[in-house]
Amino acid sequence: MLVSAKEMLQKAKAEGYGVAQININNLEWIKAVLTTVEELKSPVILGVSEGAAKYMGGYENVMAMVSTLDRVMKISVPVAVHLDHGTYEGAFRAIRAGFTSVMFDGSHYPFAENLQKTKEVVAVAHAVGVSVEAEVGSIGGEEDGVIGLGEVADPEECRIIAATGVDLFAAGIGNIHGKYPANWPGLRFDVLKTVNEVTNNVPLVLHGGTGIPEDQIKQAISLGIAKINVNTELQLAFADATRKYIEAGKDLEAKGFDPRKLLDPGYKAMKAVVKAKLTMFGSVGKA
Repeated sequence: MLVSAKEMLQKAKAEGYGVAQININNLEWIKAVLTTVEELKSPVILGVSEGAAKYMGGYENVMAMVSTLDRVMKISVPVAVHLDHGTYEGAFRAIRAGFTSVMFDGSHYPFAENLQKTKEVVAVAHAVGVSVEAEVGSIGGEEDGVIGLGEVADPEECRIIAATGVDLFAAGIGNIHGKYPANWPGLRFDVLKTVNEVTNNVPLVLHGGTGIPEDQIKQAISLGIAKINVNTELQLAFADATRKYIEAGKDLEAKGFDPRKLLDPGYKAMKAVVKAKLTMFGSVGKA
């Protein structure tokens, strides 16, 4: 059931659990997520970066794959299709293609420009029932070639951007994309607490969910985080399972080279990661 992210995240914030944004990269990813959330009766957000959309043949093709599988597989739980770290132009293209939610990441612009562009995206998106995520303070690490240093967001900037009417809001609180280094100091809960207070109960987003310890995830949820993004962990699980299959020579046995067989261990490994994340975030049975 394809919906915007607005209501599912308001419910999550009110009831004290998190909704996973699982980034998708191809058919195996989409199927792994949809089958698992249906089994566990959990809402979910399918994240699509601009690079992943290009890889999958464009925004329209992503929506065609997801909407067809949603219908054919009779998915009954709420599913949002969300543009992740979208550019200004990309946000409008995704809206036109039928995405139910978009992130406009203006964190790299001067604040006044981020504010103005966010207002424009909100106006267009809300006119067609699409939810909007904005960001202040770039998230560390690398995401599709965009490198952030893990800035900590300014609470006053967060208050002003949240007041534009965005439906979900990402603030840098020391989190990074990809693998976390051994010397990572942890999340800045003091900043998160302040951001939650000044953003008028807008559901908050934690980017870079891979590698954050469970106790910090749960504390973040208790302080207003309603959406946690997961991407790298599925990629690592998929690669590891595929490597083991090939190293064991399974691709040389009978028709083991058939992509339906070759990719199956990775698909199952991803399902296991999704199940673990939904359980950790507390969204199982919340659909």
